Parts: sequence; C-alpha cells; structure tokens
Amino acid sequence: MEDAESRPGQVTVMFFGAAHCWNTNREAERLVALYPKYRDRVRFIVVDVNRPSAAQRALMQRYYSGSIPTLVILAPDGGPVYARAGETARTRGDTRGLDSLITRALGD
Repeated sequence: MEDAESRPGQVTVMFFGAAHCWNTNREAERLVALYPKYRDRVRFIVVDVNRPSAAQRALMQRYYSGSIPTLVILAPDGGPVYARAGETARTRGDTRGLDSLITRALGD
C-alpha cells in the first residue's frame, strides 16, 4: 500500500480512516482482503487522518470529506468513480460491494 501518490493510467483506491474507529477497522479489513486480488492493477493509499504524512495532507485537502471512513476510487484517467464516507457493506467480511466498485473502475 502506497504513501500518497495517484498515478495516471492506474486505478487508485484511497482510504481515509482512524485506528480508533470501529467502522474504519471493518472497512480496512475489506481492503486487506481484496488487496492480493488487485495489487498488481490498483494503487492503494491508506491515510490515517490523525497521523498523515505531508503528502497525505495534500490528498486529505483534495479528497477527504471530514467523515471516517471515507473511500475514494479514481479511474485510470484520474476522474472519481466513487467518493463517499461510510462502509461499503453492512456486515463484517462482506467484500462484494467494494469488489464491485474496484472492478467497475478497472473497466472489467
């Protein structure tokens, strides 16, 4: 998982959260579960909003809505495919919604 740069030509998944948040932790589990499937085709950026790096602060200013967890998915052209706060599923371990969002961004 990367520090803070999106790359043109590649899908980017940005995840904004905080370690103390239960919702963040459940959504992070979904990302970790899907990471092996997409790691060669998707750039993953995870931002702890309480401890951002300098580069991550710039991403926060541009993409972070102020609520956690927030997930932003950028298409290869850099345009947003998804940008919302909240979890992508109602039940723990359900990756179908997140998987579908990433697949859509990839154009698969």
